[in-house]
Amino acid sequence: MASAAAAEARTASRGRIDKRRAILEAAFDVFAEHGYANALVQEIAERAKVAKPTVYNHFTDKETLFRETLTATAGAVMDRNIAVLDRMRSPGDDLRATLNDVAYQLVRSCCDIRSRSLRRLTYAQVTRFPDLIEIVQDRTSVRIAEAMADRLARLTLSGHLRPCEPALAAEQLLALITGPLETRSRLGTRKPGTAEMRALAEAAVDTFLRAYAAE
Repeated sequence: MASAAAAEARTASRGRIDKRRAILEAAFDVFAEHGYANALVQEIAERAKVAKPTVYNHFTDKETLFRETLTATAGAVMDRNIAVLDRMRSPGDDLRATLNDVAYQLVRSCCDIRSRSLRRLTYAQVTRFPDLIEIVQDRTSVRIAEAMADRLARLTLSGHLRPCEPALAAEQLLALITGPLETRSRLGTRKPGTAEMRALAEAAVDTFLRAYAAE
C-alpha cells in the first residue's frame, strides 16, 4: 500500500516537472516571437498543451514566468556550451584541430536562434527586469569563462600551452571567438553561414595559439 502511494507520488511529481518544462519551452518561443509586452499567457498555455490556470499554478504571474523562462534558457545554453568545452580535457595530439572544433561549436551556439533570442529579450527588457542581465550573464559568459579557464589550466599543466593566467587567457579566447560575431551577425539579427562560422573560429584559434602555444 505504501509502495503504491510512493509510486503514485513519484508519477505526480514527474508529471508536474514535465508540465513546468513544457510551459517554459512554450513561453520562450512566444516571448521570442512577440516580445514581452505582446506575449499572451493563453497562447503559452495552448502551445504547452495545458490549461491557462495551470500556467499560473506553476508561475504566479507573467513577470515571474518571463524571469523563470529566461533563467532556464540561459542555464540550458550554459550546459550546452560547457559540454562543448569538455572536449578540451583530452585534446589528443592535434591541439589546433581540437580548439578549432570547440571554437566552431561555440560560434554555432552563439548563432543559434535560442541564444540570439535570449540576448535580444534580455536587452529589450533591461529597464523592466534590470537583474536579468546579471542572471543571464552569470549563466552564460561568466560560468563559461570559468569553465574555459579550467580547461586552459589543464592544457598548461599538460604542456600544450605556455604558462599563463588561465582566467585572462580564457577571457581573450572567448573574445576572439565571439567578438566578431556582433558585427558579422548584425547584432544577432543575421545568422552567418557554416563556412563563415568555421573561418571565424579558426581565425580566433590561430591568433590564440600564436600567443599561448607552448614553444
